[in-house]
Amino acid sequence: MSKIVLITGANKGLGFEAARRLAQLGHTVLVGARDADRGRKAAAEIGGRFVALDVTDDASVAAAAADVTATEGRLDVLINNAGIAGPQTQATDLAAGDAVRVFETNVIGIVRTTGAFLPLLQAGTDPAVVNVSSGLGSQALTHDPNRIESSVVAPLYNASKAAVTMMTTQYAKAFPGIRFNAVDPGYTATDLNGHSGPQTVTEGTDAIVTCATEDPGAGTGRYLDRFGPLPW
Repeated sequence: MSKIVLITGANKGLGFEAARRLAQLGHTVLVGARDADRGRKAAAEIGGRFVALDVTDDASVAAAAADVTATEGRLDVLINNAGIAGPQTQATDLAAGDAVRVFETNVIGIVRTTGAFLPLLQAGTDPAVVNVSSGLGSQALTHDPNRIESSVVAPLYNASKAAVTMMTTQYAKAFPGIRFNAVDPGYTATDLNGHSGPQTVTEGTDAIVTCATEDPGAGTGRYLDRFGPLPW
């Protein structure tokens, strides 16, 4: 069955590839983006609809929810993909303002967007929320010397993604009628890492697409990548 899907930060990278793939599968895809020109271009390229959406701005998110309410009237899947890496600097040089910027986008942005779209999700068919987290937010993976995550020192980004995963499980408990799942795209070549990741964006969106399209009853409160469940 065709779903109505909204993806934040969908004008490039993982968000755009997820949008492209879901549109190709026959779903109605709403391309959420801050930049109107890039958002409209991305939406036109995949046959989706652009929705102006800045996850760091209350008014922008409220307007986006009003737009979807007036146009589609419901939402089946929300993919909270928008995120930033934060400053590329030594931990000794991190400042409180850096933390505010990273958490405002990566964590508070999810709270803001999810809250605004809850009524639309509750009006949807088998509603689901997919939160894009990271293996860098896993204590198990960042302490495993056999995993690349253990070699990365990025306190703010990693902490923000740990928060995303915990928020996901808590939302899953709070809203049993909506499937909430967190996904780790894996080390994928995107702007976020200077295109250094060994995975393609298609591989990086496998878990996102799976969670967005799986059957009712597939599960909620999970943390997984393209290969299956992940440890915390």
